[in-house]
This record gives sequence, structure tokens and C-alpha cells, in this order.
Amino acid sequence: MNTQTIIDISIPLSPFTIVYPGNPQIEIEEIKSEASKSTISKITSGSHNGTHIDAPKHAIENGKSISDIPLDVFIGHCRVIDCTADTEAVSRETLESNHIQSGERILLKTSNSQKGYKEFYPDFVYLSPEGAQYLSELGIALVGIDYFSIKQKGSTDNRPHTLLLEKDIPIIEGIDFSQVEPGEYTIVAFPLKYMGIDGAPARVVLLK
Repeated sequence: MNTQTIIDISIPLSPFTIVYPGNPQIEIEEIKSEASKSTISKITSGSHNGTHIDAPKHAIENGKSISDIPLDVFIGHCRVIDCTADTEAVSRETLESNHIQSGERILLKTSNSQKGYKEFYPDFVYLSPEGAQYLSELGIALVGIDYFSIKQKGSTDNRPHTLLLEKDIPIIEGIDFSQVEPGEYTIVAFPLKYMGIDGAPARVVLLK
């Protein structure tokens, strides 16, 4: 019998789900199949709504699409790191203090998770460009953060995206860590199998 605990860290998707300003809203229309009269739903959304994964193509010209990334990147050992003391941006110093190693899957728990996801907060905690450079230089496998973007809203400094994605380090955004303590877990974060696009929604869970 499997005794592992499954912790769902994905954000529920519905027409009420908040989205990053400028992204398409989620629309769900229930319709009846003409052939069988069974119920189906027409879903309209963006590739970066809810819990989703950024592929290099999101920010890098001629970068890899979400379907180009090997699936083994999205499953395996990970660490949730406590970054709640960083009130504006996750600093390089915070990351250095956690002795991150090359090839690790690193998830950044900030104070964003405690605010919840009922409304959009433009002053969310993001990853500092210096922190992104540190993770990029280390060559981690993937990184995740508990809000809808890893970079500061309104900033023209796109390094939190570009420094990671140019190294083919995928970024999971829109994670909910409100019920998760820092520590070691197994992550399962498979993106939907859209072909050739810049990112995709994912059902992301931790196993403990």
C-alpha cells in the first residue's frame, strides 16, 4: 500500500480564478454534444493561467517549447526553501544560505502563499535578478515560486526569466504553499502535452 501523502499545490481553475493582468480570463462554457447529447465543456484560457510552467520559448527567441523539455525534469526529489523573510524579493543571500546544489529542483516559498489567491496583489514577492543569476550559474533542474510571475510586476528587468530560461531551466509559477512546510519532497509537475508552445498549465503535487 502507498503510504505517501499527496499534497496538491495547484491553484483551482474556474472562471473565478485570478489571472496575471493582461492574460486571458478563464472561460468555461458547458455545452451538449450534438451526437451523443453528453455534457462537454468549452474551455478558453491562456497558457500561463493558474499553476503553469514557463518554457524557454516564453522569453528566449528560438527557445525550447514546453513539449521539448524531457519529462524527467518534472518528477523527482525537490526542496521547498523558506524565503518568507524576504519581504520584497528572494535574495541571493537567502538562496546561498540554503547550500543549493547543481541539478536540484528548488521551490521558493514566500509570504505570497499566506496572502492567498482570491485577488491579485501587484506587490508580490518575486525572485531578484541576482538570485536568478545564482540559480542559473548553479545549473539547477527547475525552479518554482508561489505567484503568477517570477519577476517583479512592471519591471523592465526580465532577468528572472531570461537567465533561467536561456539555460533551459523551466519555471513553475502559481504554486500554493499555504499548506506546505519547507523541506524535502518528491515533486510531480507534468505540463499538459501542448506541442510547440511557450508554456502550459500543470497539476503540481508534492509527495511526502
